[in-house]
Amino acid sequence: MRFSRRNLLKVGGVVAGAAALGVSAHRVGATVSGPGNGVSWPAGDALPTFAVPQHFDVADLTKIDGDTQAMLTTLQGIVNRVQPRLYWYLSTDGSDQAWLKTSGVPYTLASDPWSLLAKYRGEVRGVVIYDPDVPDSVNVATILAGIEGAVIASPPVAAKLTAAPFGLSVIHDFRGAFTSKLDAYTWALANLWPRCTHRALGSISGGTLRNVPGVQWNTLAKQTTQLHNASNRGTYTFDLSPFLGGAAVYVRFQDSFPQQGWGPSVSHVTVVADGTTIADFQPTTAGEEPYMFDADSSSVASGGWRYADHTTYFIYRFAPPAGTKSLTIKIVMWNQYLVTATGTTPEVSVAFPFLRDMIVATRSFVCWLDPVVPAESGLFGEILGKYPPTTPMLGWFVGGHEPQGVTLCSQHGVEVVAADIFTNATALGGVRAPVLGGQAPAPTPALGNKVYVTFTYSDGDNAQFDEHRLWELWGDPKRGAVPANWSIDPLLVDLAPEILSYYQRTATANDHLVSGPSGAGYTYPGKWPANLLDQYTQMTGRYLRRTGMGVIYALNGDNNSGLSMSTAVATSYRQNVNPLGILYNWNSSCQAAVVAGVPVVTQIGISDVGQGQSALTSAVAGWDGQSPLFLAVGVLAWRMGPTQLAQLVGGLGAQFEVVRGDVFFRLFRKYRGLH
Repeated sequence: MRFSRRNLLKVGGVVAGAAALGVSAHRVGATVSGPGNGVSWPAGDALPTFAVPQHFDVADLTKIDGDTQAMLTTLQGIVNRVQPRLYWYLSTDGSDQAWLKTSGVPYTLASDPWSLLAKYRGEVRGVVIYDPDVPDSVNVATILAGIEGAVIASPPVAAKLTAAPFGLSVIHDFRGAFTSKLDAYTWALANLWPRCTHRALGSISGGTLRNVPGVQWNTLAKQTTQLHNASNRGTYTFDLSPFLGGAAVYVRFQDSFPQQGWGPSVSHVTVVADGTTIADFQPTTAGEEPYMFDADSSSVASGGWRYADHTTYFIYRFAPPAGTKSLTIKIVMWNQYLVTATGTTPEVSVAFPFLRDMIVATRSFVCWLDPVVPAESGLFGEILGKYPPTTPMLGWFVGGHEPQGVTLCSQHGVEVVAADIFTNATALGGVRAPVLGGQAPAPTPALGNKVYVTFTYSDGDNAQFDEHRLWELWGDPKRGAVPANWSIDPLLVDLAPEILSYYQRTATANDHLVSGPSGAGYTYPGKWPANLLDQYTQMTGRYLRRTGMGVIYALNGDNNSGLSMSTAVATSYRQNVNPLGILYNWNSSCQAAVVAGVPVVTQIGISDVGQGQSALTSAVAGWDGQSPLFLAVGVLAWRMGPTQLAQLVGGLGAQFEVVRGDVFFRLFRKYRGLH
């Protein structure tokens, strides 16, 4: 479970395609020779490894613009697929510097990133220009750049690249090529996918929006009392005429009570300019796309409306005809709305830079399609269906639509590697480090009539979490004060073995690494086609044996539904992984059972100390003390760290005994008579 965070070109026809866009027609569908001569990708390995780096040229990219960052990360992919030599500081939390230090690779820090482009200019075949007006053209350009050995660039960056001293030629210019994201990805699927490596798929945003300082938002309407029963549902009309005069008018929807989380729901929008309708659409349909300026992390409902709870929002952009005197918007809306408007462009789009080195280096296909919006999810499913079972999808999902995205991937036999802000994959993927095939055992106490509790930090399946947030939590001075399980992605043994090795070799006796959901890559095993599931659990077994993990934290897309793991799923895990036990889902209560010979215990999810105290008090309310009670608790790692966990454990009564996950399941097995 993740709680982070956190647009077929039809030029004279569907595939006027390669020739119309200047892509070499004779190469469309050409055989893919392999990702690069420094990339090793043995059969059976989920992800590739890179050649051993001898020296890194390093530069700090955190203070340069996003478009230049994206150009340089594609340069990194080109250079590092031969041998890792470029390493970038892209994160502002210090983790990039930390992993560089732990790698032990000698390095030189360059004061000017452009000097490294000059140094490696001879390895770049040219420039692929994307269209700033269609952010998804950034992804299409990235695909072509990987195939051709080029860098991507915005028009201003391209002007610098093609001039002296670089003098790069333009391989292709996508400006004006696409009208929407569906156009872009349908064309790319028909014309570029056959030339890509088909062992991995990327899913990252083409562009990211950054706020323009000083923009004034004017309030159109605000629900001033807390309300979440849709009793104020109605059709609201607002005058946008005061905001005319620029190229467009922007309307933003937010939650008027962000602490409560029942923000505005919008099911229809109509905009009229001087008596003529210029926009009329229902959210979640293709008709919404031309007007969506920034969806942020808003959500959509199957009933056909968009909503924004807590601190999320969404912004529509309407461009009336020149000379428009009157502009009105009519909205079908309900719940806790805050509607504001401006005539000033509030955000500017820049290319999203993260993970592009990996996509380019492996010549992978990349897209950014919403698993909730029908037109987009249909194309997303078509793309996923082209890949063989156990293909990893690196990245994340539009709007943070985790359950829908993971379900769609699982239904196609594709596991997710959450890596949307993973940095330096092509550098860290070459650093060799010892990965242990086991963990130091903890003593198992005699079984008694106690409440045995095991705590597991969430989100370790998330590779960028392992690289950034977990690194922060690992430095908490209270780490190791109490037994705890740390979920982590076993695929790090390929992606970044130094990161996994670091956590293994610096773990205390109270730190226990367990596999993140739901094994070798994030997936819902119960959503897999029955005839493919064994392939996933077989791969999981191989990776858990390589990384010394005996306990699995699994999610199945049905949280709060009790112990719902099927016999078929448990059997597949038992036959192909044989785990000590499975910590299951993220629930409001804890249930323990043996399913097909596998101990399965549902987790009570908590996000703070108070919630943990309340949950544990409730869980033992009916316990008579005449037999052991086993409780598994999931700890939301974005909000709780070792200091908070130690505080929670310190307040527990004498009837509680907190143990690591391996000890927990050994005791449970003994209690249930399992070997």
